[in-house]
Amino acid sequence: MLEALFLALPVAVAYGWVMGRNSLRKAQRKQSSILSKHYYKGLNFLLSDEPDKAVDTLMKMISVNNDTVETHIAMGNFFRHRGELDRAIRVHQNLISRDEISSRQEALALVELGTDYLMAGFLERAEGVFLQLLEQTQHFDLAQQKLFNIYQITKEWNKAIDLASASIQITPNDKHLYVLLSHFYCEQAKLLLEDENVDEARSFLKKAIVIDGSQVRAWLDLGRLALESGNYKEAFNYLSEIPKRDLDWLSEAVPLLEEWAAKCDGWEELDKLLEPYWQKCASSYIAKVNIIAKRGENNLAIDTLNTQLQKHPTMRGFKTLLSLYQEDFKESEQAQRSIEHLKSLLDKQIGQRPKYRCHSCGFSGRQLHWLCPSCKTWSSNKPIKGLDGE
Repeated sequence: MLEALFLALPVAVAYGWVMGRNSLRKAQRKQSSILSKHYYKGLNFLLSDEPDKAVDTLMKMISVNNDTVETHIAMGNFFRHRGELDRAIRVHQNLISRDEISSRQEALALVELGTDYLMAGFLERAEGVFLQLLEQTQHFDLAQQKLFNIYQITKEWNKAIDLASASIQITPNDKHLYVLLSHFYCEQAKLLLEDENVDEARSFLKKAIVIDGSQVRAWLDLGRLALESGNYKEAFNYLSEIPKRDLDWLSEAVPLLEEWAAKCDGWEELDKLLEPYWQKCASSYIAKVNIIAKRGENNLAIDTLNTQLQKHPTMRGFKTLLSLYQEDFKESEQAQRSIEHLKSLLDKQIGQRPKYRCHSCGFSGRQLHWLCPSCKTWSSNKPIKGLDGE
């Protein structure tokens, strides 16, 4: 009996192996049949120009595992590019919820999900995703950039300041971070000024100067604040720093300096300040000519302006020249009317021209934007040079 059992054992093993192999083949044929069915159904939808149904059908063929994660990510991106953000979000959320994918693949899916949320306008959700990615070295730069974009949209400058300050601790040699932090301080000061919190606003502007003194924005704002509050010496000190920091912005400082000179009778001091720079832009040479004219030297003012216009002709310079000539034709009503008419035409022409242009994307306009509305670059807008500008 025992011998019979020993003889039957190999037969049972062989039988089990055969039956198992047949069962596996049946399962594979069934799975292949299902995949084949989905494949031909999806192909039929594509040929019938029904891509949405094709994508849904083909998605059923792809189970989520380490080998298909990139396919799912690509599919989600396809939906996003088509503007179907809800479907893109579902695909990427489905990936993140799976335990079988690696941490690297999960991070890739998080990047795409955060982008989905950002494009859909779910800024709070996007912020949460990118804060999570901020802890991962390989995605730190991207997460940082996206978070800065979110805070700029929502005007949450305190959060932007905290992020920029923390990032500087990590990469202290990144000069761009100092530019950003300086502007974030200025933006926070702007909000405080809207709430009439002048002292705290002034504190933030001084922080902006400490973090990056080459940015003229804080110097301009501090000079303007000091002028408005009657601290004229302080105003002059702040405004006189601007041509030393960036000569391109002298044109913005000159009107404030002229206002300061009118209130303090500081024309001679202004003349000394402008001496090294007065030929650099229209605002500065017009200010120089006006100072000469205030001394009663009208002919010298005209000669000075004519010489400058031959080198750097501008519409504003021509208008100033007409005003100087007007003084010489006080007795002629016809000449006065003609000059006023010409000045009016020049005013219209000047009013139609942009004053600032972005050096990054070419965006131009009459209003100064420290953050370009087009390319979202800080400090890229500057006063326009040439006949219509400075």
